[in-house]
Amino acid sequence: MQSKNTISIIKDGLHRLPPQQVEAANSANQLNLILQNRQLSAVFQPIVNMTDATILGHEGLIRGPKDKLHRPLDLFSAAREHSLINEVECLSRKIVLEQFAQAKTVTKLFVNISPECLTNASCSEGLTALHIYDLGLDPHNIIIELTESSPTFDYDLLRKATDYYRNMGFEIAMDDLGEGFSSLRLWSELQPDYVKIDKHFIKDINKDAIKLEFVKSIQQIAENSGAQIIAEGIETKAELNIVKELGLAYGQGYLLGMPADKILHEINESVRLEVIKNKVTIFPPALSNLRNKDNLTKLIRYSPAVQASTTNDEVYRLFENNARLYSIAVVEHAKPVGLISRYAMIDRFARPYQRELYGKKSCAVFMDAAPLIVEKNMGVHELSDLITNMEPHHLSNGFIITEAGKYLGLGSGHDLLREITQMQIKAARYANPLTLLPGNVPINEHVDKLLDQKLKFLACYCDLDNFKPFNDAYGFGRGDDLIKFTGKLLTSMIAADVDFVGHVGGDDFILILQSEDWEARCLKILSELAHAMPDFYDADDRTRGGVEAIDRLGNKTFYPLGSMSIGAVAVNSEDFSSHHEVFGAIARAKKQAKLEAGNSLFLERRSV
Repeated sequence: MQSKNTISIIKDGLHRLPPQQVEAANSANQLNLILQNRQLSAVFQPIVNMTDATILGHEGLIRGPKDKLHRPLDLFSAAREHSLINEVECLSRKIVLEQFAQAKTVTKLFVNISPECLTNASCSEGLTALHIYDLGLDPHNIIIELTESSPTFDYDLLRKATDYYRNMGFEIAMDDLGEGFSSLRLWSELQPDYVKIDKHFIKDINKDAIKLEFVKSIQQIAENSGAQIIAEGIETKAELNIVKELGLAYGQGYLLGMPADKILHEINESVRLEVIKNKVTIFPPALSNLRNKDNLTKLIRYSPAVQASTTNDEVYRLFENNARLYSIAVVEHAKPVGLISRYAMIDRFARPYQRELYGKKSCAVFMDAAPLIVEKNMGVHELSDLITNMEPHHLSNGFIITEAGKYLGLGSGHDLLREITQMQIKAARYANPLTLLPGNVPINEHVDKLLDQKLKFLACYCDLDNFKPFNDAYGFGRGDDLIKFTGKLLTSMIAADVDFVGHVGGDDFILILQSEDWEARCLKILSELAHAMPDFYDADDRTRGGVEAIDRLGNKTFYPLGSMSIGAVAVNSEDFSSHHEVFGAIARAKKQAKLEAGNSLFLERRSV
């Protein structure tokens, strides 16, 4: 540490330095003053149990003087720049421990320390058991939170250091999983007691299926390794509900408690109620990005290519020797320049004198010089749309697949159609292709999940009345428009975080409601549908109040304007063993609802 005389000399000489050096000297001067005068203060942010909303402990955070280097990022960046990081870390730790000790709380304290500082003997001051006891603290309530700041460090030395502190009673936490340079290896090497997931992966997790899958995977590793997860950066109730639903042990963030100079003993009452409420939260749809994630890897069939100098006789022999070879790519310097179709080659050689005339000549004579060439990372549906708008021979001849312009292999129209069919079958199981609402599989899974957790909920079967006559009168296009409108209407009327809308097919929809005001929501749906339904009919039919269509017996029959029947069952999970029983009950309730003309809601109140 520099003396006051040294600082005065620096001040006197500042006017002789370039502006950048002046700024650096000022920064160094500020750091030295901060260290000399202990001008740091601690704030504490609560870490909350996601089961009962109690406070596990607090993370001790440091702040610089309000007029200079106040933000931790600025403070530690300057300390690292001026090679004072160990001194600043050491003082920060001492101040956090001292202020926490003054609060005389029995909760845990998370103390930040870098791996470099933890393994540096001169920097470990303040973490000795004797010092902790002198402050009136118990090492078993202190968690050393490792903050990764460097891409390289000695894992063996770090493991020995953490073992040393564990033996004294300290626990170990890993900060910002997913942000650092080697987070997963650090987890594997140190086997921490707590792992904090970086706030990037928690922000908008209720809208992002990729973040959701990442956190699910981390939770699985944590369960298998004995670590407990702390989700950082929880700022909204929607994020909080997803964290709870995933079963993460603890949470931290502005919603649960802001960093403050005083220790918080309990969280805000409204947030506490949100934490302890017993409801299943709806996850973001996993299929929203399906079309954007596929590529042509599955379609690649490696087939040896030929050079343009290869003769037609040689190409013909390749086809003769391999009955399954439908096309051959022609390349120059590993880049495709043409495609020779089996059928085109055989057809040409079947003509009189063609083989004699062209057999010894370059295969470039018979090749398609403008084949369909696509990159491997193109989407399957994108390729399908492309081929549909091209000449038919591209589907029969196949296409060339490249990577960075270099030949990889061939793809066939048959394989493309098969892959699209499989993707559509898979998607249809999880989402209705017309409304994109969850289909049978996620509906069944959601109901079973509620039953497994012994929760009460309302299950509704929503059916459009007189939809078939409407469809017959106006055609499938108008019918699809009405179904899509109904799906959007139902979605707009639910509480998106706890209520569920599914589309089982046709004009049949399922509502699974945990909202307390479910009845008001159902009545609002019927009211909005009654208001909007006439607009789907032609003016004359609106005036008549319906349409004429042929019934199942072949008779012309008048059908009133469309409406909706909702059959609802208040489900007590103790009375149902699976989704099959729930759906049977709501199907019977729907039949009761349809006995009443027009828009109707029937609630089965009897024991089912």
